[in-house]
Amino acid sequence: MTNSNSEATADGAASRSKTLIPLDLLRGFLIGSAELVPGVSGGTIALVTGVYDQLIDSAAHVVKAAKTVITGPDRWKGAVAELRRTDWFLVIPVLLGMATAVFSIAGVMEAFVTANPELARGLFFGLVAASIAVPLRMLPARTGQPVLLGAVVFLAAAALAFWMTSLAGGSDVSNPPLIAVFFVASIAICALVVPGVSGSFFLLAVGLYATTLRAVNDRDLVYIGVFGLGALLGLAVFVNILRYLLHNYRWWTLVAMAGLMLGSLRALWPWQSAGDAGGLLAPIDPVWLPILLAVIGAAIVVVLIIIESAFASKTVKDSLGEQ
Repeated sequence: MTNSNSEATADGAASRSKTLIPLDLLRGFLIGSAELVPGVSGGTIALVTGVYDQLIDSAAHVVKAAKTVITGPDRWKGAVAELRRTDWFLVIPVLLGMATAVFSIAGVMEAFVTANPELARGLFFGLVAASIAVPLRMLPARTGQPVLLGAVVFLAAAALAFWMTSLAGGSDVSNPPLIAVFFVASIAICALVVPGVSGSFFLLAVGLYATTLRAVNDRDLVYIGVFGLGALLGLAVFVNILRYLLHNYRWWTLVAMAGLMLGSLRALWPWQSAGDAGGLLAPIDPVWLPILLAVIGAAIVVVLIIIESAFASKTVKDSLGEQ
């Protein structure tokens, strides 16, 4: 994966052509669709489609504007200055495309997960398993980091995720407390910032995936409103933290992410005992269809990685050609 270079786009927001709006709407639709599928990261799709750096930079400006209004100095003047640096001709079409995808596809995804749990988990298992390669491919060259300690961090993160997902086991929580929805949303939104990490997968692991899709499909405004507020809080709190970690401790952060993804596969084992958060079963009917869907899911991620690699190579060549 290519490394983030958001600062380079900070002053170029105003120069973005309006003719790109239809393409940005499509990009947003693809990102939103990806966020509905556990194991597929909206951040990865943003990276593949070439708008990751700009979106992260714009999100940082919006967060800084909100912080300036609250803490100062020059509250309104400073906030306006930050908002003017935001690439609104990119952000607004992408957000509209994402909203269109979420409200049009949520019902289909919820029905699939609810009616075919083994098949859904099989597909998602393959998606997540192959997606572990995403953060590993983003690792920068080591500059003194000990491999053994890195392996310990990877395994510790995997063990932590395995234990945490065993508490929920992906079971559907029908009527979650709204305070839980609020805080779960604040964590899940981080997937929009980090390529390779799926917010929908986190919702699935804690048992709120089908519940959230059902709320969106049924237009449950209370649930959607609480979820949205939690997402805003998470974005405001974590976007700068994640940017800081990725910029200053990138190698360690990505190793830990890969470990978390490996351990979290526990929640997506296709064969689980109903009503038992810790009940993993040996393969039972249906057997071959979940396995086939897992292979298909992994193949989808591999194709995305190949596309991203080709895109990254083209970007590097274009950059060298401009110098």
